[in-house]
Amino acid sequence: MAYPGYGGGFGNFGNPAGQPGYPGHPSYAGSISTGDPMWKCFLAIAGQDGEVDAEELQKCLTQSGISGTYSPFSLETCRIMIAMLDRDYTGKMGFNEFKELWAALNSWKQNFITVDKDGSGSVEHHELNQAIAAMGYRLSPQTVTTIVKRYSKNGRIFFDDYVACCVKLRALTDFFRRRDHLQQGVVSFVYDDFLQGTMAV
Repeated sequence: MAYPGYGGGFGNFGNPAGQPGYPGHPSYAGSISTGDPMWKCFLAIAGQDGEVDAEELQKCLTQSGISGTYSPFSLETCRIMIAMLDRDYTGKMGFNEFKELWAALNSWKQNFITVDKDGSGSVEHHELNQAIAAMGYRLSPQTVTTIVKRYSKNGRIFFDDYVACCVKLRALTDFFRRRDHLQQGVVSFVYDDFLQGTMAV
């Protein structure tokens, strides 16, 4: 059931709930192919523990050129990217999480390019509203205004902040959805649970 705040499309990377890559389900189930170019990229930056931390992720994303002509991702944005997919709470990212993030970033980038019709390299309030709707979220005008105030610089949202916004919107929606067993848009939180979910991203 869809209702305000529950995203689809780019909001959940195009995968319906219950498919690989969602909480409670293994990401990209199956064996890792050593011929996978993503695996080679991951191995090049992963630490000795076979996982990637925020600094390693930032270096990888910068070298990959995924941000294109936009500014490289900040360390803080990389931290919340990891937090969004960090289902085992290690503060790091394994290969499956890395691959899922890569798919999300490409989707968000295409969405950003689509709504940035004037090619300014940033989106404004009305363009962000279109982007959020394209991701399948139905947010109130007040919520969109709050998001714009949080992520804009002089009324413009640049790519790094746009991705940070997408990450947080996805992570908080997932956090809420996992607790909304009746899917009615209403949940009860224990204070500590609320803090754990919101402070992580």
